[in-house]
Amino acid sequence: MKSLMIFLSMIAGLATVCTHADAEITEQIIFQRKKDGYNNIRIPVICRTTKGTLLAFAEGRVGGDAGKIHTILRRSEDGGRTWSKIQIVWSDGNNTCGNPAPIVDHNTGIIWLFNTWNLGSDHERDIMTGRSKFPRKVYLCKSTDDGKTWSKPVEMPHLRKQPWRWYATGPCNGIQLTRGPHKGRLICPANNSDRATPKRSSKTYRSHIIYSDDHGETWKLGGVQEPLTNESTVVELADGSVMQNMRSYHGKHNRAEAVSKDGGETFGELYLDDTLQSPVCQGSILRFSWLEDGKSRILFSSPAGKGREKMTIRLSYDEGKTWPISKEIYPGGGAYSNLVKLSDDAIGLLYEKDGYETIVFATIPLKELEAGARAKQSKTAK
Repeated sequence: MKSLMIFLSMIAGLATVCTHADAEITEQIIFQRKKDGYNNIRIPVICRTTKGTLLAFAEGRVGGDAGKIHTILRRSEDGGRTWSKIQIVWSDGNNTCGNPAPIVDHNTGIIWLFNTWNLGSDHERDIMTGRSKFPRKVYLCKSTDDGKTWSKPVEMPHLRKQPWRWYATGPCNGIQLTRGPHKGRLICPANNSDRATPKRSSKTYRSHIIYSDDHGETWKLGGVQEPLTNESTVVELADGSVMQNMRSYHGKHNRAEAVSKDGGETFGELYLDDTLQSPVCQGSILRFSWLEDGKSRILFSSPAGKGREKMTIRLSYDEGKTWPISKEIYPGGGAYSNLVKLSDDAIGLLYEKDGYETIVFATIPLKELEAGARAKQSKTAK
């Protein structure tokens, strides 16, 4: 078995199989800073195409959060066992091309990819305080061949309001609605700073929504959330509603949430979910199964420690009202993440590990995640 794993890692482009404390969970290094041609590689995002191909995106950074940044990609056509070499999806000289947010249209097979752009010489604080030459700009491209090639990114200026300064799509995958009056709608989570301020202020951050009702031909700006919200992730609920789960600056060490009854155009009152304890960080939410499949399951991933550590997946059986299952995937450093459904029996998790040294892909059997529930039930029965 060990020789087989080594062989798989050799043919996987540059992926490296790594050990995990839980024998049922397998991990591979997909991106590694300084070894993959970039000083830093951050912001992991993943989606599964209609053909079953996994697309793992990230930001290839020459420096840090600003400067020369490329949107990069690796593909897997065998469920995450092997991966292609790194390809550059978008680059623009010394400028920043990042925050990838892919959305798979399951009707057409097209993968839409939102990104954001800014001058490499401008940092987030410059953009937020109005000192930059431009505010951050939104761009969109697409792939019609399963992620092998991508169209030239096109600016989408109508997807921002005039006072907005900072702007970031995702960083997470978008979704397509499957039921209700807005069935087929494509939705991308995003965030912005709503005005220029003398100093960078978390009070100006707001999450918002972008959506399309014509399979990506045109896009509209949807609901904008209350202040103190930021990077977000979305999930469709059983009645066709949309829940937006957001990075929170409310100082409660938890997540902010709001629900839309009109497909993301407007949202109800924002609330804080005390059962989703998390530091101020990006997270990922995923619809894994529906009640008609046998059981409703929604998953959520984020660090669960006081800082960016203890990467954890939570599981809800009641449409995100409660989260009775919690599985720690890694006890050490863990930050941004993105969940993907691999099959009816397995979950994929792409996440930043060990102080941003690597981005790894973990394959987690559903039975392993739900083992905690069975153990809890057995203990109660006694």
